[in-house]
Amino acid sequence: MAITYKMTCPLAQRDGLEARVVTSAVFFAVGTGLILHVRRALLRELRQIRKVAGAAQSVLLRPLPPRIDGLSIAAAQLSADHGANIGGDLYEVIATEHGVRVVMGDVRGHGLGAIGTVAAVLGSFREAVHDEPELACVLRRLERALARHLGERARAEHPSAGPESDSPVAEEFVTVLLLEIRRDGEVYALNCGHPSPYRLGTGRVEPLTGAEPLPPLGPFPLPAELAVGRCGPLLPGEALFLHTDGVEDARDPHGRFFPLPATLAEAVRTQTVSPQTVLRAVFTRLLRHTGGRPADDVAVLILRNDRSRVPTQQGCTVARQIG
Repeated sequence: MAITYKMTCPLAQRDGLEARVVTSAVFFAVGTGLILHVRRALLRELRQIRKVAGAAQSVLLRPLPPRIDGLSIAAAQLSADHGANIGGDLYEVIATEHGVRVVMGDVRGHGLGAIGTVAAVLGSFREAVHDEPELACVLRRLERALARHLGERARAEHPSAGPESDSPVAEEFVTVLLLEIRRDGEVYALNCGHPSPYRLGTGRVEPLTGAEPLPPLGPFPLPAELAVGRCGPLLPGEALFLHTDGVEDARDPHGRFFPLPATLAEAVRTQTVSPQTVLRAVFTRLLRHTGGRPADDVAVLILRNDRSRVPTQQGCTVARQIG
């Protein structure tokens, strides 16, 4: 349009001030229209890319339902990379015939670079929890899946290095916490270098004990014998608070760590444990503590036992013991 105006319009052929003003206005209008058109096209493409990325991330770390097999659930995570919905933290809750099985993990590093490892671990967990009757066997399945993933990634990044690669991929690891909550409320755990969860009750916050610590998955093989820790019953109304190290390691501008136990105690001090309330309190105070953006990925998962009755077989056992 600008070229046509310049070559065909008689006014554009003049050298007067009026002609120059009109010509400048025409070129300015055409340039502005071109810029706006390109901007609209780029924004439309960006919205489409974000929509596709959000759908893919939701499939990988899918939103958890509010209730699973009598357990109320609240979960959220925050990636350290701006614009990403997920990072190096992972969690999943699945009801199986063996009980409700839970995984909480943290891949070394953070952000988009850890998504491939998250996908490998979560994919293996979602299959193994239904196939394996023992929690220890589930952990071994995760170990094998991680080893395959890291081996394939090392060969892809360094094809000439051979099977024993010295690349940074060979140094990656994943901390994993596996829980099994049975119908009678008994909790069993395997912990591979992950922060211990907390047991929450009205006015009570205490670490969940019973699981012997194991090394993270990746750098060292698991022991030949895996002793699953018995952590005691999760009574009706009590909750488990699971988290990654990005919560407790978060610092304020003065270098002070986030006071997680104090925050939890304040959230359950005068009221019954509500997963959504606890989640909101932790994230609100965490974001305030870090100035709006933590330096590491953060994930939180809360499960409350809403089962009101003990299974008949256990009730008979308890009645006999009381008698």
